[in-house]
Amino acid sequence: MAFFLLVHGSCHGAWCWRDVIPALAVRGHEARAIDLPAHGDDPKPPAEASLEAYAAAIAAALAEAPEPAVLVGHSAGGIAISAAAERAPERIRRLVYLCAYALEDGESLAEVRRRARRQPLLPAIRRAADGLTFTVDPDRAPGIFYHDCPPEAVAYALPRLCPEPIAPQETPLDLTDRSRTLPRTYILCTHDRTIPPEAQREMTADWPPDSVVTLASGHSPFLACPDALADILVAAADTTPARGENRTSRENHP
Repeated sequence: MAFFLLVHGSCHGAWCWRDVIPALAVRGHEARAIDLPAHGDDPKPPAEASLEAYAAAIAAALAEAPEPAVLVGHSAGGIAISAAAERAPERIRRLVYLCAYALEDGESLAEVRRRARRQPLLPAIRRAADGLTFTVDPDRAPGIFYHDCPPEAVAYALPRLCPEPIAPQETPLDLTDRSRTLPRTYILCTHDRTIPPEAQREMTADWPPDSVVTLASGHSPFLACPDALADILVAAADTTPARGENRTSRENHP
C-alpha cells in the first residue's frame, strides 16, 4: 500500500480529487487531498497566500501522513509540491507532476507561462481590480478545463472554482538537490487545452524519457478519466523509490 497526498491547481481545491481517492482505495491505496491556503474551504484570505504558505501547508500534511507520501501536484500545484519538497524531502516517496508546472531553480510559474508560444488560458483570465487574484471566465472554463469531462462532473466543478492568488505564481522557486534528487514522474496530458502539450514536453525535455508518462486526457483527468489516472499513480508508487530511478513510459487511454 502507498499513501498519496493530492494537491490541486489554480482555482481548484481538494474537491477536484473526489473520484481519484476512491479509485485509489479500490486499488488498495490510501489518499488524502488538501486545500492550499485561500482555496476550497481554507479560510486564509488571498492577500495572505504565498508560495511559502503553500509549502508549509503541504509539509504539515506530510508530517501527519502515515508514511512518506507519493506527492501529486496538478497544474499550478506543481510549484507548490516543488517548494514543499525543499522543506520535507524525507517525507516524500515520489513527486508526481500531473500536467503541471515543473520548473527550474529561479523560475516562476508566471514567467514560464508568459514565455510559452501558446497561452490558451489567457483569454479566459479575469484579473481582480485589486490585483490580488484572477478568476476564470465561467463561460470559457468548460472548454479549457473540462472539455472531455462528463457533463455531471462539469456541473459539479464550475460553481466550486475560486479566485486564484497571483503572488505565489509570480514567486521564483528556490530549488536545491534536496528536492531535485527525489524520484519523480511527469504525467503529460496529450489533449490538454490549458497547458499545451508542447509546453509540457519543453518542461520535461531534459528528464529521462522513462520518467514521463503520457495520458490521453485534457487538463482535468481526475474528472475525465479517474481510473486511468489512478492506474498511472499506482504504477508510479510501485516503482522502487530509490533516488534517480524512474519507470518506463507508456501511453494510456481512458
